[in-house]
Amino acid sequence: MDNQRVRTVLDAFLQAWENSSHIELESFISTDYQTREVRNGDIAEFGYDESIEGWKQGFEYVKNNHGKWEIHEVAVIPMKDDEIMAILYATIVMDSTPMETGNMFFDTFKEVNGQWKLVRSYIETGVKGDYVRGALRGTDLQMDV
Repeated sequence: MDNQRVRTVLDAFLQAWENSSHIELESFISTDYQTREVRNGDIAEFGYDESIEGWKQGFEYVKNNHGKWEIHEVAVIPMKDDEIMAILYATIVMDSTPMETGNMFFDTFKEVNGQWKLVRSYIETGVKGDYVRGALRGTDLQMDV
């Protein structure tokens, strides 16, 4: 695994997210993408098209409300020679104040035809930011990726 290349791709993915650019972000998502999301105890599963639509709606909300993303990289874990998991916590900041809750993403990236793509996600929504921010402040776990 080329750690520098993985790091470059992950940084570009996070930059597209912070820029609220669904077009940039879309280039990192596999057309075979699958996700499972838990929201208020309800489980939803969806694929590429629903995911892209969700990103578009989320990015529009942030842009229309003059917000910005606060994303914490909790961990990057090599899973296989061609697969990593990035654990991320994301919330929205409005008027310099982060929302009370955010989402915890367990994103699996896989090298597909020479390109790193997001292939799977597990998302927990409504995670209290106070818990996560306190746990992460100065202690973000990161592999050498």
